[in-house]
Amino acid sequence: MRLDAVLSTIDAALPQALDRLFDLLRIPSISTDPAFKPDCARAADWLVADLQSLGFEASARPTPGHPMVVAHGGTGERHLLFYGHYDVQPVDPLALWDRDPFDPELQDGPKGQVIRARGASDDKGQLMTFLEALRAWKEVHGTLPCRLTIFLEGEEESGSPSLIPFLKDHKDELTADIALICDTGLFQDTAPAIVTMLRGLLGEEMTIHAANKDLHSGMYGGAAQNPLRVLSRILAGMQDATGRITIPHFYDGVSELPDAIRSQWQALAFDHAKFLGDVGLSVPAGEEDRTPLEMIWSRPTAEINGVWGGYTGDGFKTVLPAEAHAKVSFRLVGEQDPDAIRRHFRAWVEAQLPADCSVEWQGHGNSPAGVMAIDDPAFEAARAALGEEWGRAAAYVGCGGSIPIAGYFKTYLGMDAMLLGFGRDDDQIHSPNEKYDVECFHKGIRSWARLLAKLA
Repeated sequence: MRLDAVLSTIDAALPQALDRLFDLLRIPSISTDPAFKPDCARAADWLVADLQSLGFEASARPTPGHPMVVAHGGTGERHLLFYGHYDVQPVDPLALWDRDPFDPELQDGPKGQVIRARGASDDKGQLMTFLEALRAWKEVHGTLPCRLTIFLEGEEESGSPSLIPFLKDHKDELTADIALICDTGLFQDTAPAIVTMLRGLLGEEMTIHAANKDLHSGMYGGAAQNPLRVLSRILAGMQDATGRITIPHFYDGVSELPDAIRSQWQALAFDHAKFLGDVGLSVPAGEEDRTPLEMIWSRPTAEINGVWGGYTGDGFKTVLPAEAHAKVSFRLVGEQDPDAIRRHFRAWVEAQLPADCSVEWQGHGNSPAGVMAIDDPAFEAARAALGEEWGRAAAYVGCGGSIPIAGYFKTYLGMDAMLLGFGRDDDQIHSPNEKYDVECFHKGIRSWARLLAKLA
């Protein structure tokens, strides 16, 4: 069987695959810091050269920020787009790293060897699992498995300012039957998983103004409006006693889980007591009629992320502040409209302001949720491929965080995305001493080879 030959090639070439990954990891492609702009361009060029060696027609496309890498290759009826990002997070605080973040090293870990470096898991190691699967496939078969477009971004870790304009300008070139995204992980570190639901994200910053200066609480207390008290009352009313969010029209577009997905989630036997216990908590605090997995994967949230105002220094100062501030974020699901949520939230707050108070707004971020249509046969093919490689059934899961690219593919290119990855919870992405297990890198390559065999 030709797949067996591909898998054997992957196994034999693992040392060389690690060498190539280490070469990419040595490039400090920190997208948010202008000082590393040349390094981001160097990483893009490195990937272009590697893709060209696999037979792709590849190029680094300029943007107002960092380059996009786009490559086309292979033939066939099925057209797949693979997305990853080559930029990485800053390494601060550098003093907490055990070694140079851009000097990758194999180290012994509790579950076997790990690759220690910035970007090892997020997302260079994950990205390279796909390219290494293609490399082995081409060595065995002499061709790429199907028609492929590779799309690698250089600004994912800095808000993707160039992404939407690029998608709009290159819609015809980038649109495929389905997008494959490798930027997620295993469920509870062991079970393969395909993310089919991603929560969107909306951020709001508000400042409530009252008096034209801070006031002495002895002289004005009781008579003057205190914006901190007004703000606290409004924010405390965002949820009722059952955990349900009270903002009008907030649940517009929120649908119930399909029975098939609900059954799969129940079969995962998620240990919510351990999940909360690991961070010193014990009781789920969301909507009372929802399971913990539903709360973090398929239900929307309204959370207070920061509140400040008045005197917060050492000692005590009896002051009525002139203004009070808060940052609030919303995780969105289903068909919730971020623009509508913003309008409804602002109107709800403004309707509760007493006399002598006004509010000033600043928006932070705005991305819809992503819900994948799993009736595409590629999803069941992926479940089978992952199950064969990892020795246990793969599940469709949700993701409490936000990966905006999946929603953007749907909104701007009109195609669904399949998110599967091989990271583990202890990979310390975005933190000092980031790592990626060699087992995950190796089995990730093999998993992609199995999936490509089924799709091709």
